[in-house]
Amino acid sequence: MQIIINDELINEAINKTGLDASNVLEKALKLLLGLELPASTTDKQINHWAKIGKIAEENPDLSFEFIQSVLEARQEALNGKVEPYSFG
Repeated sequence: MQIIINDELINEAINKTGLDASNVLEKALKLLLGLELPASTTDKQINHWAKIGKIAEENPDLSFEFIQSVLEARQEALNGKVEPYSFG
């Protein structure tokens, strides 16, 4: 399947998500490169956004991007994609 990303598609994504164009393109590239997988079911999507909403509600000073990057880093750690750091 070929997906053509044009200005209309980008504008639609921006309007639906409220993200700026660079974030939309960054997320699309991550998805295409397999760095970020979308939730495969509606239940997973609901849980994902509920988790982000709860964190945002409890921490109103944190940006969406920061919350998302922390959740991504946590998932990488859970998947074993980390290296130990030696102090000193």
